[in-house]
Amino acid sequence: MTSHPDPAVRAGPPAAADPASVASALADAAALGGYFTIGYGTASPGASRSAGSQPADRDPADEDPADREPADAEPADREPADAEPADEEPAGWVPAMVAYQQGMAELAAQTGQALGTREKRVAVSTLQLGYAARLWSPALACALTSGIVPDLAGLEVSTRLPLRVRLPSAAGQQSPHTDTAAGWQSPDTDTAAGLLYDVVVTGHLAPLAAGLRGRVASGLLWGNAASAMMGSLAVLVRARPGLAGPARSVAARLLVTGTLRGTGRLTGPGLGFRRNSCCLYYRVPGGGLCGDCSLDHAGH
Repeated sequence: MTSHPDPAVRAGPPAAADPASVASALADAAALGGYFTIGYGTASPGASRSAGSQPADRDPADEDPADREPADAEPADREPADAEPADEEPAGWVPAMVAYQQGMAELAAQTGQALGTREKRVAVSTLQLGYAARLWSPALACALTSGIVPDLAGLEVSTRLPLRVRLPSAAGQQSPHTDTAAGWQSPDTDTAAGLLYDVVVTGHLAPLAAGLRGRVASGLLWGNAASAMMGSLAVLVRARPGLAGPARSVAARLLVTGTLRGTGRLTGPGLGFRRNSCCLYYRVPGGGLCGDCSLDHAGH
């Protein structure tokens, strides 16, 4: 059997996208609403950005509870952060890398309170799963609808629930701006998958996992990352059915890449997915098993 090549292995550096095209792609993604939207604002003190920088080289070996039914809702539809009004402005912002170094401790505590659980690992897992969906959704939408993967290096995270993310923009701008928008061209699914892994996993989920080390099993976190990716694709395809083919191709390539390898498998010809771990949402009061859960498959 021929194995899928790791899409992260590229013949050369990716081509930078025109800033105006990146801004347009982000705006088009935001038009889908929900998790596909990234906020914008003046960068917080201490924030850093490497706009247009080359994605890091690496060794290839190396979601709203009230709106879901536990057995069949997509992870991208579930996040306790939205237990508060969706239009409420967060109390403050912090550079994402700072939040990762701190293990998102305060947000995890707030998540546990919102969920009504005292199990820290459950709160951390639920927060990380929802956060992963917030990263995957706009990145996947831009890649599949516009052929561009946006640079999320300057991302900032709200310090309190509801959990929000934003990118720096020109002073007073609440939309993507050509002075700050950056990204790369992704003309085919192989290129898109490699860039998406660089931006979302290497750039964000890996440093977050490092900050969470010892609090939640790494296999669970990477299973969450894969589940969030698949859930985000499912939501996108529901909105844009014509993207079903490219979405499956990108998913297939990402699922054999780096830390996502072995996290689960596609089932059937569409975006059906079965993960090899459990996000622990069933331990939340009133929770249950997600549709892609390994425990559901095992008959628990």
